[in-house]
Amino acid sequence: MPYEAFYHPHAYSWVLLVTLFVVSFMLYRKQAAKPAKITHMILRLFYVIMLSTGIALLVLNEFPIITFVKAVFAIYFIYLMEQILGRTKEHGTDYDENTSRQWFFLVSTLIVIVLIGYDVISF
Repeated sequence: MPYEAFYHPHAYSWVLLVTLFVVSFMLYRKQAAKPAKITHMILRLFYVIMLSTGIALLVLNEFPIITFVKAVFAIYFIYLMEQILGRTKEHGTDYDENTSRQWFFLVSTLIVIVLIGYDVISF
């Protein structure tokens, strides 16, 4: 299969991933449990799409180290999103120090992933 067959779904799934995360987060904050659960499950579907297309791109590129590093950051990014949504689901609008720290790591990880994706960071 051609490279673009995996690249475009992968790139668009990243956009949808961040959008669905923000929507789920806002719904959990408003304590709208049913719509939040639906968007959270759709978000998990896009985790699978993003990871599977990312693995395909990793194989097509013959495992360059920078792409592998990006994959590790992407898995950490998914972990942080799930942690933030889980805490928001439990505590609603209450924030603690750990949640603020997780938001910092989430945003900084996303910045690193985007910079690696656009070849700003490479080695």
